Amino acid sequence: MTSRPEFTEIADRVWVARYPWYDVNVGLVAGEAGLVVIDTNASDSLGRETLEAVRRISSAPLVAAVNTHVHFDHTLGNGVFAGAGAELIAHEQAAEGLVAHVADCHHGHADDPHPSAPGMLATAAVVPTRTFSSALAVDLGDRTLELIHPGRGHTDGDIVIRVPDADVLFAGDLVEESTAQSPVPGYGDDCFPMDWPTSLDLVLSLTLPSTRIVPGHGTVVDQDFVYGQRAAIGVVAETIRDLVTRGVPREQALEAGDWPYPSENMADAVRRGYDQLPGVRRQLPLI
Repeated sequence: MTSRPEFTEIADRVWVARYPWYDVNVGLVAGEAGLVVIDTNASDSLGRETLEAVRRISSAPLVAAVNTHVHFDHTLGNGVFAGAGAELIAHEQAAEGLVAHVADCHHGHADDPHPSAPGMLATAAVVPTRTFSSALAVDLGDRTLELIHPGRGHTDGDIVIRVPDADVLFAGDLVEESTAQSPVPGYGDDCFPMDWPTSLDLVLSLTLPSTRIVPGHGTVVDQDFVYGQRAAIGVVAETIRDLVTRGVPREQALEAGDWPYPSENMADAVRRGYDQLPGVRRQLPLI
């Protein structure tokens, strides 16, 4: 990847640009009515860089900028795109939590040495003005984008964006491919590991073997990749359920579980999974 990523066309008037910081993807879809940007990058400065790349593709009006979820690396360019005329769209939970999330990130990245961090720290949250709970259609004249909330997973406000006529689906961070040998989903402190498998089942129901699926991070994947990641995410959920059912204390769960991913990546998944399951748990026998 270069320091100045460009959009690559992956289907008819559907592009993806892959940015080095967090290996984040930004999508672009064109129709007769104009352009829709999918995720806005991680700061005002990166948002401006992304907008410049958009304008090298097309000078058409910006109809909308869609956030796939609340996280700053997908939302902090919102102000740039709103200023260029785009309507900001997100799931209602993502919009509701954005200001608090960005404040937490500013605090957590105060000493981040990455050269892009100062730009992030200088960027305020700009909250989407159009929200929805389950599904929304964006009309581009000769094509329609389908925005769908398949359920909780990476966060409580994840959405996917389907471009039916191009057979493309933008999956946000419900799907990740950043490490080719062992792609690990983003189990963070706001994930829902017990819901994630069934949410991915709905995502998969929107795809075909031919569908090009754009993850939130990493290279474009196919349906088989998502089936594989869904299977592993299902193992995580069932492992947590088994540990809770057997009365294994959460502080012992990382060592006790047989995880499909490195155990150091599972701490938040375990904590959040234990919190999601019923409070009454069978305790291990004393003898």
